[in-house]
Amino acid sequence: MLENAVGLRHGRDLVSPELFAKLCAFCADEYGQEPVVARRVMDQALAFLKVMGDARAFDMAPSEIVDPGWHTFMLHTQEYATWCEEQFGYFVHHAPNSKVRTRPLMASVADRIKAAGFEVDEALWGTSADCNQPACCGDGGCC
Repeated sequence: MLENAVGLRHGRDLVSPELFAKLCAFCADEYGQEPVVARRVMDQALAFLKVMGDARAFDMAPSEIVDPGWHTFMLHTQEYATWCEEQFGYFVHHAPNSKVRTRPLMASVADRIKAAGFEVDEALWGTSADCNQPACCGDGGCC
């Protein structure tokens, strides 16, 4: 019960509401996502980046469906560079490693994000118990 009493963190709270809206609109347009999906993707991408950057945990990888959120932020280079510097004191580079995306890795990443106090959208990580095909990431054997 205590878990419900304490609010979980959200990735979207790591940037201004204006920047979050700008990133979501770009993500939806650029990657053909519905706006509601783009908001979920951006929220999870920001939480992922915060956890990875704070821990310098470069063994982490985003799910296939969350990765466009990171790409979206990186394409806004000025905002992304400033954010990285403010959050971590260094620039978080994107080194593609999509070949390592497995269900166990996605579960580990989701667990690390949860451990940092962030809400995790399980369907976007391919770790939900009942993965529904339209929301499934397609990573590993989740569906």
